[in-house]
Amino acid sequence: MEITVQWVRTFWTKESRGGAAAARRNAVPAGFPLPGTLSGASRVAHYVEMSERDGFAPRAGTKDLDEVGVGLRDEGDRLRVLARVEPLCGVPPRPRRPPAVRLLPGQWVRWQLNYRFSSLVGLRDWLYWLDTFNIAYGARDQDVFLSEPTVLVDERGPLR
Repeated sequence: MEITVQWVRTFWTKESRGGAAAARRNAVPAGFPLPGTLSGASRVAHYVEMSERDGFAPRAGTKDLDEVGVGLRDEGDRLRVLARVEPLCGVPPRPRRPPAVRLLPGQWVRWQLNYRFSSLVGLRDWLYWLDTFNIAYGARDQDVFLSEPTVLVDERGPLR
């Protein structure tokens, strides 16, 4: 069965925590059209990165599935999906983690996790980022991640 993974990563600093910069950051899409060259049977994910320093302009490419922070297990009639929380030093307070999601063919999940990080000695400002994992199980079209997901898991925590 085809499995399609899109990883959208957004980076920002305290400069984009309020006002017009925060409005630009909050307006970035959570999903993008898939490139025509991406095969759902391949071991690569569509990767889109947006950063405050580039005005949140999307830059797309691919990543090996082993680099993507999700666990995927095809259970025959379902796909088990569980996002990994990495790195632990950058995790904001969160309630208990949700269980894995099990997708039926034709379904897809959007899983969101956010992080904050500062240098160990505190000399640099906080860096924040949001990981959005869009994962489809079964046949899909290029615009699958532009619609509403079958399942939405929002693990974003307070960033202070």
